[in-house]
Amino acid sequence: MQNLIFLLIGFIPLIYGANFLVDGSSSLAKKFNIPNIVIGLTVVAFGTSAPELIVNVFSSLQKTSDITMGNIIGSNIFNIAVILGVTSVLKNLNVKTSTTWKEIPMALMAVVLVVIMINDVTIDKNKISELSRIDGMVLISFFIIFLSYTLSIVKSGKSEEKIEIKEYTVLKSSMLTILGFAMLVIGGKVIVIFAVKLAKSMDISERIIGLTIVSMGTSLPELATSISAALKNNVDIAIGNVVGSNIFNILFVLGISSIIYPIPLLDGVNLDIALNISLNLLLFLFVFSGKGRKVERWEGIFFIMIYILYLAYLIY
Repeated sequence: MQNLIFLLIGFIPLIYGANFLVDGSSSLAKKFNIPNIVIGLTVVAFGTSAPELIVNVFSSLQKTSDITMGNIIGSNIFNIAVILGVTSVLKNLNVKTSTTWKEIPMALMAVVLVVIMINDVTIDKNKISELSRIDGMVLISFFIIFLSYTLSIVKSGKSEEKIEIKEYTVLKSSMLTILGFAMLVIGGKVIVIFAVKLAKSMDISERIIGLTIVSMGTSLPELATSISAALKNNVDIAIGNVVGSNIFNILFVLGISSIIYPIPLLDGVNLDIALNISLNLLLFLFVFSGKGRKVERWEGIFFIMIYILYLAYLIY
């Protein structure tokens, strides 16, 4: 119980640290006259996924591959099944054409790419199945392409998303940035340490801890952002936030993680990835199941039920 309490406590500096880092660094960028949309595509985008990134960096440094992979795949499953599920229950989510035909397929492509990369044995019997450093570099290359694509949408004027930047003094911005980064490091370190201890004390796989508690905790910023956007009728932001986060997690966070330390194919990972792929396909199907491109309330409930069944499978 003590390990679980400390693990949960670790999410407090992690989440607040991400917010402080985003606010402080965004304000600093604004002082240098960097356009709001560029700040949104870089500082804000990196900041909201900072919890997953920091936890995975520490996990890779400690060579706890179960948590490294479990956190990312678990976060992506949680993003679609729970975050999209909950937000679509609150408000039917209309999906833009670019999200339907480009971003959702891109998120699906990223996961399929990981399946191919990590299952080396099926292609070359003499190799060890792992996500290698070279694979990580390839994922980062695809992430740069995705970033360029997003920037091209902004330049073409097709993006209606507005980024609000809080402005502080240079001193306060600097202090928030430093404090946010320090809290992220402390929170990430605490989470990885006690996630490993919790798994050992309960005699369960670190993969299960990564897929459940760790991934849920690191996805809290996306959950808060999407619910807030849905309640304000900014449904484009709600669904775009989830799909964009999934792409970011696979291409950037998993790419960085495997460059730090290669991630081997462990028992159960293919099943987790298969569910991730299935949810992406289901999302694509739901968009076209009714009138207009949207995810409706009953479909959101279906997503949530899938996640509950998945948790039950993992636990029992």
